[in-house]
Amino acid sequence: MNEHEIRLRASDLEDSGDKGINPSQNLTMGEVIAARFNRRDLLKGSLAVAAISATVGNRALAANPPVATKGRGASFNFKEIEAGVDHTHHVAEGYDAQILLRWGDPIFPDAPEFDPAAQSAEKQRRQFGYNSDFVGYIPLNGSSDHGLLVVNHEYTNEELMFPGVGVQDMKDVNFAGMTKDLVDIEMAAHGGAVVEIKRQNGKWQLVKDSKYNRRITAETPIEITGPAAGHDRMKTTADASGRKVNGMVNNCAGGVTPWGTWLSCEENFNGYFWGKLADDHAEAKNYKRYGIGSPAYAWGKFYDRFDIVKEPNEANRFGWVVEIDPFDANAVPKKRTALGRTKHEGAAGIVSRDGHYVMYLGDDERFDYVYKFVTAGKVDPANRAANFNLLDSGVLYVAKYNADGTGTWLPLVHGQGPLTEANGFKSQADVLIETRRAADLLGATKMDRPEDIEANPATNRVYVMLTNNTRRKDDQVDAANPRANNAFGHIVEMLPEGGDHAAKAFTWEVLVKCGDPSVASVGATFSSETTKNGWFGMPDNCAVDSQGRLWIATDGNNAKATGRADGLWALETEGEMRGTSKHFFRVPAGAEMCGPFFTPNDETLFLAVQHPGEAEEGAPASYDKPATRWPDFKDNLPPRPSVLVVTKQGGGKIA
Repeated sequence: MNEHEIRLRASDLEDSGDKGINPSQNLTMGEVIAARFNRRDLLKGSLAVAAISATVGNRALAANPPVATKGRGASFNFKEIEAGVDHTHHVAEGYDAQILLRWGDPIFPDAPEFDPAAQSAEKQRRQFGYNSDFVGYIPLNGSSDHGLLVVNHEYTNEELMFPGVGVQDMKDVNFAGMTKDLVDIEMAAHGGAVVEIKRQNGKWQLVKDSKYNRRITAETPIEITGPAAGHDRMKTTADASGRKVNGMVNNCAGGVTPWGTWLSCEENFNGYFWGKLADDHAEAKNYKRYGIGSPAYAWGKFYDRFDIVKEPNEANRFGWVVEIDPFDANAVPKKRTALGRTKHEGAAGIVSRDGHYVMYLGDDERFDYVYKFVTAGKVDPANRAANFNLLDSGVLYVAKYNADGTGTWLPLVHGQGPLTEANGFKSQADVLIETRRAADLLGATKMDRPEDIEANPATNRVYVMLTNNTRRKDDQVDAANPRANNAFGHIVEMLPEGGDHAAKAFTWEVLVKCGDPSVASVGATFSSETTKNGWFGMPDNCAVDSQGRLWIATDGNNAKATGRADGLWALETEGEMRGTSKHFFRVPAGAEMCGPFFTPNDETLFLAVQHPGEAEEGAPASYDKPATRWPDFKDNLPPRPSVLVVTKQGGGKIA
């Protein structure tokens, strides 16, 4: 390993997307938006003078044929909280936010209690993991008060986990303080968890002796399925079959299928691999396109499989969507290669008009793409087992956004267009292993860091969270939009042609451009009804409740620059209030908001708070000097990432 390579902080691995490593000449989303609204200049006079008119007041979506819906989203009814930042969390008046599970909490009857001064991998494998991101709720017997919680444990912060260790992946440290024992604890804290939970006497609690409870870690045996399974590029010294891999890493957002499985998405897998391949190595360009080469973890120091020089195919076995059956604690998780290999942010799905399952996928990197997958088979609602391999066969598409507000889904199918052997794709497996390069060649639209994507079954619209793009240059924009050095991101709303999610065409519109509307230079486009507390920046995760209403979790609000922490906002998408945002929940200092998910009756909201106590600027926070000791606030305990449950005082639906 070249000790002079610049290393990413593990806690900033998510922000590695700042690099924008897409080398293609495909149009950026900014250029598309700019071109589109140039062509609509004549409409502006009839709309409004305000900038909001360009994206909120006039919608190309409105010109589409009407789509049958289950009802329009109701307006939000809660008193919003003040934007700000301090050592604890805050929720809207009239609601309770209960800490349900913290890092280190035992989730089995025989699991030891959390002792931060005496951690071990063996203990961690029996305890709740670190930095929860996606949180999903799967009812037991249809109940909104008793079910399975499925949770991603995305990554670890060694400086906040271990006494006296500090940040290890800085150039002048070079992982000097990391031992094999500490790495083993990190690996055990990754992955995910399934836990049974139940609401009794108005309070949610863990069912510790449940047969469903399990931990998945970076060492759990996982099966590789789909077109890339067994391919030579998936074979390693430890796995000559190319069909078995240990563990899942950096699992960010995800989804829950109609047949009750949990989809967990590997995102910034590039940060776990050491080494540099020779320029003429068969995988060199592939790995460069995924940003592999600047490790954020010391795993390759102790395990050959995380050193690409020693095991050059191992990295091809990460970057997939993992399907897990939460109802069988012995079921082997499966990496579904038909869904492509990217920095997956989420895997939200919806059943198409004729019964195919359609999944929307974001590749979380500046200048990368939006995808969708349509299964070859149809969902069988009467036979759960019949759907278990549905995600192994179908067509993966990448989005091309046109300047006139239309869009096309381009199929990533071997032999079609440029996806041929002449361009290095000998099979569909090659297309999927190098999904990004395949999408480059198809001419997909470069997006501004696509994160979570959700489909709204009440309206058929799809919401794409575009977190930001500070790499966009002045010559890529015009006076209308988008913005150069776009620090706050925006949200794109899509409508499938004819209301059918399996369709190959769609229309699109900008729902909001994020940031402070009171600062003219920011160019934000929230409704004028949005208060000073209601605007947000850096949309990341999102959720649609059963009433068809959109909720936005953020990642990246800089307290010093904006005076506010990350949190959860409710965003109106229908009627005269469209574009109006209200602040519902905020996280403690240094933290990020993740995992909004509702029970079917909308009476419980699950939230995840990542990396509380992390410092934003200057000297990094540490185990001994965190920005907060939330949620325990005890001198002998570090800050602990946690999952919370929000309920309305006296009962009833959220908001």
